[in-house]
Amino acid sequence: MGVSGSGKSTIGEQLAERLGWAYRDADDFHPPSNVEKMSAGQPLTDDDRWPWLRAIAAEIDRIADSGDHAVFGCSALKRAYRDILVHGRDDVRIVYLDGSRALIAERVAARKNHFMPPGLLDSQFATLEKPGPDERPFVVSIDASVGQIVDAIVEQLPRPFPQQSLI
Repeated sequence: MGVSGSGKSTIGEQLAERLGWAYRDADDFHPPSNVEKMSAGQPLTDDDRWPWLRAIAAEIDRIADSGDHAVFGCSALKRAYRDILVHGRDDVRIVYLDGSRALIAERVAARKNHFMPPGLLDSQFATLEKPGPDERPFVVSIDASVGQIVDAIVEQLPRPFPQQSLI
């Protein structure tokens, strides 16, 4: 989890590959109306997000209940959003990709062909509620290489690797 530009897709894909798990990008679960709204530079409201979050939670349940594992790249900026995604499951963990606004703004400005315009970054930081200890998050600084960030996440995983999904 993290704001747009924190590396959720890149880190998530690499982490999933390292663990031998599937990767799912939460952006793929947005209805077209949400993508259109964000592409027009309009931040989503909670009412826009609820169906999107419930669709992701259903996919987490489907994967976990089938005995498979996955890494999901999802902003999950508010506690209420994470509560929907995790909904009390002990087999789902949050990975918070933590970075400064300046670093993330630089990364967002360098992206090409992404529906999330740089102008919405302020709304992302305004919405962000960092996960609390009771959410059992893995907190990782993004001020490092992709490999180092993935290593930092893997180092926090219990051995043998958990039978859980990561958001």
